[in-house]
Amino acid sequence: MRGIALAMLLGAVALPARAGLFDDDVARKQIEGVRIDHENRLEKLEASARGQIELANQIEALKQELAKLRGQMEVLTNDLDQAQKRQRDFYVDLDTRLRKFETAAVAPDASQSAPAAPVADPANETHDYEAALNLVKAGKNKDAAAAFIAFTKAYPKSTFLPSANFWAASALYQQREVAEAARYYGKTADGWPDDARAPDALLGLSNCQTELGDKKGARASLEKIVSKYPSSPAAQTAKQRLGKK
Repeated sequence: MRGIALAMLLGAVALPARAGLFDDDVARKQIEGVRIDHENRLEKLEASARGQIELANQIEALKQELAKLRGQMEVLTNDLDQAQKRQRDFYVDLDTRLRKFETAAVAPDASQSAPAAPVADPANETHDYEAALNLVKAGKNKDAAAAFIAFTKAYPKSTFLPSANFWAASALYQQREVAEAARYYGKTADGWPDDARAPDALLGLSNCQTELGDKKGARASLEKIVSKYPSSPAAQTAKQRLGKK
């Protein structure tokens, strides 16, 4: 009996000890689970942070690239403005030279009798034309367009009409009055096809037609330059543009 009682007593003492060991294992497993969960969350946060840093770096790189492109655009815009100014000055100088040549060519012979009733005063005609041309040179496109249009109406038989119509078209185009510019470019090319400005007038007409959405007409104008004025500088530009289309 004493042996049985002793065994029962030892069993009663061992049960709490086993229960304590079981509780410790569960606690350790729970702690390990929490640790693993925290580590997983931390890894996700670190990955997210790395992604945000990478995205921020990409945004900054794009900003720098955009600033670089803007700088390049400003340079190109300035170069284009300067090129247009040089081209305008060149045409003004060329126009002045041609005007002097034309004036000398049509000067009356002293041995011939003067016409009884001149159509217009040559001095006023030359003055008005030069005044309008100076407006072009000064970049006053609105005033220049009005002056040249007025000139074409005041001197309908002037030898300067091809130039006057051409410059009216150019000034109108600079003001973004594209449709009206196209009309005057067309008048120059159609009215005086043998004039030195005819190829450039067709080139200007093609530019206007392109902006107005008339791609077929723009191409036809370029093809006309190439076929009719193959040795002109405008023809070289026309060939390049036709090659791109």
